[in-house]
Amino acid sequence: MLYVSTRGKTDLFSAAHAITRGLAADGGLFVPQNIPAMRMVDIKAMERKPYTERAVDVLLQYLTDFSEDELRECVNAAYAPEKFGDNPVPLVQVNDNTGVLELWHGPTSAFKDMALQLLPHLLTRSMQKTGETNKVVILVATSGDTGKAASGYHSHPRWGRKR
Repeated sequence: MLYVSTRGKTDLFSAAHAITRGLAADGGLFVPQNIPAMRMVDIKAMERKPYTERAVDVLLQYLTDFSEDELRECVNAAYAPEKFGDNPVPLVQVNDNTGVLELWHGPTSAFKDMALQLLPHLLTRSMQKTGETNKVVILVATSGDTGKAASGYHSHPRWGRKR
């Protein structure tokens, strides 16, 4: 699968190259050139699988330059029981017709953990695949109220008070 910029002004890139680049040269986000179709039978087959296996099944559709073993290693490391417990994303039945997918069982109790725990593992693999040798820093921005992380001031014993 190849990825293109949302602004449409760049070449196509493999998943590993898109992951290592972060943003397209034209400032757009990388998105799949095509969205893979999933048959209902395949979706239903995932119903009883653990989250990590469902994640691998879906990622295989989008990250075609990664092997199943590579993705399984990344997913298992990202959603390890030490971080997420035995069931990282439980589906809780509210009633006979409604279930709620709980996305807050990660280390910060926020839905963003679902992507942010996987990203460093995929980035490390992508760097190996593309031969990238530069050091990488992952900066994460969130919107909304994130408490202390979003406050204007914080202190650290080594650096003092920062704004």
